[in-house]
Amino acid sequence: MWCLSCLKPSTSEDPFEAEIDLALDVSREEADIQEAKQLAFALQESSLLQKQQEEKRRAGELEKDAQIARAFQYDETERELDNDSALEDEKDEQPAKIAVESFQDKGKLKQFEEQVKNDEQLALILQESLNMVEPPPPPPNEEHKSISRRAAFDVQEQLAKEKGKGKQIEDEQVKKDEQLAVIVQESLNMVESPEEDSNISSSRAPMDEDEQRIIWESLKGKGLLTQPEDEVEDVGQLLEANPAPPPSRCGGCYCEIEQERSVDVLGVLWHPECLICGACHNPITIHEVETHVSNLRGKFHKNCYRRYCYVCQEKVKIRMFNKHPFWKENYCPDHDSDGTHKCFSCERLEPKGTDFVELDDGRRLCLQCMDSAVMDTYEVQPLHFEIREFFEGLNMKIEREFPFLLVEKQALNKAEEEEKIDNQEDGVVTRGICLSEEQIVTSVSKGPKMGPNKQLIGKTTESQKVVSGCPVTAILILYGLPRLLTGYILAHEMMHAYLRLNGCRNLNNVMEEGICQVLGHMWLETQTYATIDAAASSAAPAPAAAESSSSSSRTPSEASAGKKGEWSEFEKKLVEFCKNQIETDESAAYGDGFRKVNHMVTNSSLKDTLKEILRRG
Repeated sequence: MWCLSCLKPSTSEDPFEAEIDLALDVSREEADIQEAKQLAFALQESSLLQKQQEEKRRAGELEKDAQIARAFQYDETERELDNDSALEDEKDEQPAKIAVESFQDKGKLKQFEEQVKNDEQLALILQESLNMVEPPPPPPNEEHKSISRRAAFDVQEQLAKEKGKGKQIEDEQVKKDEQLAVIVQESLNMVESPEEDSNISSSRAPMDEDEQRIIWESLKGKGLLTQPEDEVEDVGQLLEANPAPPPSRCGGCYCEIEQERSVDVLGVLWHPECLICGACHNPITIHEVETHVSNLRGKFHKNCYRRYCYVCQEKVKIRMFNKHPFWKENYCPDHDSDGTHKCFSCERLEPKGTDFVELDDGRRLCLQCMDSAVMDTYEVQPLHFEIREFFEGLNMKIEREFPFLLVEKQALNKAEEEEKIDNQEDGVVTRGICLSEEQIVTSVSKGPKMGPNKQLIGKTTESQKVVSGCPVTAILILYGLPRLLTGYILAHEMMHAYLRLNGCRNLNNVMEEGICQVLGHMWLETQTYATIDAAASSAAPAPAAAESSSSSSRTPSEASAGKKGEWSEFEKKLVEFCKNQIETDESAAYGDGFRKVNHMVTNSSLKDTLKEILRRG
């Protein structure tokens, strides 16, 4: 210690030194303990983080495995459907085959009876030509008629049991005809007077085509018979009994392809000059057909398509292109920021020279999406009933009735504010709402029609008050979307309605949006198979023109049939696009929610999944 007055070391001992040292030791121990606790806590946090990352990685692997399993299950289902369809087709063809064979057997029997008569007539002619005519046989009595009928019946039974013998009978009959023709020719060599031959020819009974041709040619070769012009016309009619099939049509210009050269592309014939590359506008030659690229935009040389921008509609001198993740079409990167319009429905960019249709609320739609767009509340009703039937088929029938209204974007945003919906994420666009509050809604009562310069005109709106009285007051959906997209949104919002009507409110947002996305995806799956059914039904005969033109306005069911029964190649792709949008959504509520709930449905059932969601709350 040091003296405080002289600042020299003190020789006396400090009585508090031991206590101070003890306090310092305790402080150090406490610091070590605190440091150890912090280190343990840090290790615990690190372990927990690693565990969470491992669980997330395992969940991702399980999801991938589930997707692969679903893909295998889907392929297996498709194979089973194809096999069932093939068996049904084979069963359907059996009655037709039996009927055709029956008709053939009856035809053979009739031909056989006619041939017997012709043989008897030829025998009479032969006897007359040889001057060996005998008195004609007496008319057949009833016994002979019964014998003839029994013989015919026996022949019919023989043909029905042994179809292979029909060919043998025909061959033997042909040989007999040839022998008779030779005898007739020899007898004609013995004829002295042409007048007798003329009498013979005039006394002949009708014969079949082959016999007429043989005898006519023989008599004409001898110069003993002249053929009238009307008989020449009859022969021509016989030879034209089987007309040629109609000529094929070009897949490009739809004109007939007759005797000229053509190119076969997947079973469709093309004029060589019509099979043109959409990029360089030069013909696609025969040896380039196997490697050419064909899609909704047209046909291209393989090398041209690699440098083709579908927005510029020409080959461009750049090496890097952007592609939509689903449509896989090349376009210049500048088009993402140069103001090029994008379709609100299918997300494709507007090609040069192709004007998109602009709706009154500022949205733009491509012409393909406009072809099947649902434009007003009247047109959406058949789709509304179809979705109700879809839910009923899942044992989730919705008994309560409430309005289904198509609205503009501004009306949808206003309803969303009044409903106090505040769960928006970046990149999520509201296209439908299930209302539970009483409010005034402005809906599209009459959709617009296409006017000059692709301008929509004639839209009518009306305001109405949706009243409370049940947990669901109305469902609102954006107007002007394609039927497939409208149906998917309708199925999604209908699931919200089902949950509310069954007392399921305040559910976890991710799980609720997830189950609604799953129901929308399931409805789109039904439309994937409906494209095949629609292709088959389109081959059925159309209603009579008088019936179809009896009224200038369409009923809702007719409007639905028109939208659903005419599947274009674009609509078939649009089904897959809508499903892909659901499956690849990156948002937490809609994307992650769909994948979680879909995984649950795949591993159990829809009913059990609903119970689990309700249990979790």
